[in-house]
Amino acid sequence: MQVLYFAWLRERIGVGSEDVSPPDTVTTVGGLIDWLKTREDRYAAAFADTKSIRVAIDQEQADFDASIAGAREIALFPPVTGG
Repeated sequence: MQVLYFAWLRERIGVGSEDVSPPDTVTTVGGLIDWLKTREDRYAAAFADTKSIRVAIDQEQADFDASIAGAREIALFPPVTGG
């Protein structure tokens, strides 16, 4: 699956997107984020406060307990504000 990072997540991780293959035990968005945090310190720093992160699965907003089974794209981004 492809994971997309936006705004300060992209800056902290250092890439805008990447293809990942999490283990079969990773079944939810929250599990994916927990797994990503174990990869490198830059991921751990980016995902230190998940309260300020939103997610979309295949361009549909989702919660952290949403299943990632069959997902082609997971987007992670900070809350959007208008102005």
